[in-house]
Amino acid sequence: MQRKLMAVAVAGVFAAPALALAQSSTVQIYGRITYEYGYADQGDGRPSTDVAQTPGGSAIGFRGQEKLGGGLTAWFQCESSADVRGINQDGLCTRNSAIGFKGGWGNLHFGRWDSPFKRAVNMGTVGVKDTGLLGASFTFAGGSGGTNAINKSNRNRWKRRDVGWTYYESPMFSGAQILAAFTPGNAATNVLDGQGNDKPRVMSLAGTWKHGPFGAGLGYEEHQNFGTLGTPDLKDKAWTISGAYTFQNKVKFGVAYIDADYEQQDGDIKKQNWLIGVDWKIAGPHSVQFGWVNAGKSKGSSVTSISDITANAGAGGTGADWWTISY
Repeated sequence: MQRKLMAVAVAGVFAAPALALAQSSTVQIYGRITYEYGYADQGDGRPSTDVAQTPGGSAIGFRGQEKLGGGLTAWFQCESSADVRGINQDGLCTRNSAIGFKGGWGNLHFGRWDSPFKRAVNMGTVGVKDTGLLGASFTFAGGSGGTNAINKSNRNRWKRRDVGWTYYESPMFSGAQILAAFTPGNAATNVLDGQGNDKPRVMSLAGTWKHGPFGAGLGYEEHQNFGTLGTPDLKDKAWTISGAYTFQNKVKFGVAYIDADYEQQDGDIKKQNWLIGVDWKIAGPHSVQFGWVNAGKSKGSSVTSISDITANAGAGGTGADWWTISY
């Protein structure tokens, strides 16, 4: 009997600190999983295929915060891709992940995060998916997701989740917020000035506003020194405006516009893209989405293509129309 009581007492001693820690912990574990299987007919001269994907941001994450006093709070988030197919093994903190400090003055954080420009565009992105078989972002914004400005990756992508941000988010003012961020140049230290010491970086600025059924975004972004090594300081720049309105909490209408200009050694390329979408919440979990993207024809004097943007000095069919309807 005495041994049993002692065992219970010892177990209680070890359990008590764990219980206290659980009650005071600020760390949250969260996640989401999506899966898509589809068949794609790619047209004459191209093979048909079936595809298994995890669109929509499948992820597992950890986040927490600690109050430091004086109205200042430290926080962290580590969100990682969760590919249930087992195909992509991306590692930890591959999605929105950062460490930061926030207070009445706003929120300052450092790490990998969706750019201010992307968040402005998303205010009017309605009725479409970003990725997957129904993903509209590739036609509209050159894709959506992970990029690395230090390596000049995805030059034509305007919905970026970049690395190394120094990122500021203002407090909310009657539903309005200012977002500003830049990535580091990370120039090589063993290269002399004038010998191709490029400093690629992204600078992004946006304002968003939400009030009742209205939402709107306005953004500007620059990709600096994104040309090949030793070329002049080539700069890509774009601005966006987007907005959405929800009628009677059921039908949401959205529109977004991106105007981009890419500097090249032989001139420039200009693109103007539109996205229009509707999301009708019928009842309960049932809804219907409709979307249309128009990628304008390439304009400008350059004849050098960038990624999937075909340049031909404004001649020929370099635009695209993309439609989707889903339930």
